Amino acid sequence: MFDKKQAVTGAFGFTGGYIARQLLEKGQKVVTLTNSPQRNSPLQGRVEVRPLSFDDVPRLAESLRGVEVLYNTYWVRFNHGESTFANAVRQSLALFEAAKLAGVERVVHISIANASTDSPFEYYSAKASVDYALKASGLCHAIVRPAALFGAGGILLNNIAWALRRLPVFAMFGTGKYHMQPVFVEDLANLMLAQGSLREDTDVLALGPEDFMYKDLVATIGKAIGCNRRVMHLPPQLGYLGAKAIGFLMRDVFATQEEIGGLMADLLHVPGAAPTCPTRFTDWLAKNADSLGRSYGNELGRRRDKTKRY
Repeated sequence: MFDKKQAVTGAFGFTGGYIARQLLEKGQKVVTLTNSPQRNSPLQGRVEVRPLSFDDVPRLAESLRGVEVLYNTYWVRFNHGESTFANAVRQSLALFEAAKLAGVERVVHISIANASTDSPFEYYSAKASVDYALKASGLCHAIVRPAALFGAGGILLNNIAWALRRLPVFAMFGTGKYHMQPVFVEDLANLMLAQGSLREDTDVLALGPEDFMYKDLVATIGKAIGCNRRVMHLPPQLGYLGAKAIGFLMRDVFATQEEIGGLMADLLHVPGAAPTCPTRFTDWLAKNADSLGRSYGNELGRRRDKTKRY
């Protein structure tokens, strides 16, 4: 067994859960910093639970005492109520300050491919601001950059399958001739653990081996689940209104204008970059087609009910 502990923000969530499980399999002692301590998770009782108190840096530092590596998955998908990109930046900086106070040896942080402070999309510009703050913090760090994730518990590709199962036609934003390069969440977790073992500053992409044109990705999912739908190509604004209607019916946010804009701006892939993760989405899809999209992945539902399992 290892003497020092490993910390994961949100180990009862999607990405954090995969990281924590892999750490436990390696015999590590794992701490999770979370604001959802009662969430239904198979990791309950297997990891030590400590508060993620962003507004109290000394208390947050106390939560990180005795931690060797902090694996940070914290972020928000869109602005909603108090969960905003601006607050997420401020809270991430508080986390890095606390890590430094606590003597954490390394921070492995999830960012996003194509993050840029010049981006017209706040998700990407805010991510870039956090990246720069981590680099300037003096903490030994790794920044890991996925483009889009898939795996059990994920929302994006699951809800594409859900729409194909439930709707008579599939509404596509524009031509669909933009790309998505999905990475398996278990591969991402493996990559992060590999980065956690290093003691030099690194900045790495997390990309799967398949780079799909979006229209082809939708067709691939439809064929695998037996729901080939007629595709309706819509102007982005009209498509957004359709997504908003689905969100209203599901009491959720199905897709934001920023997400649609980022997708159509080709930000969910890195052209010409070598893949860094091995699992092919098509192979995973063949094994999971029967379950993919059977139920809707509700982002706001998870935020409202902090006991709900991912």
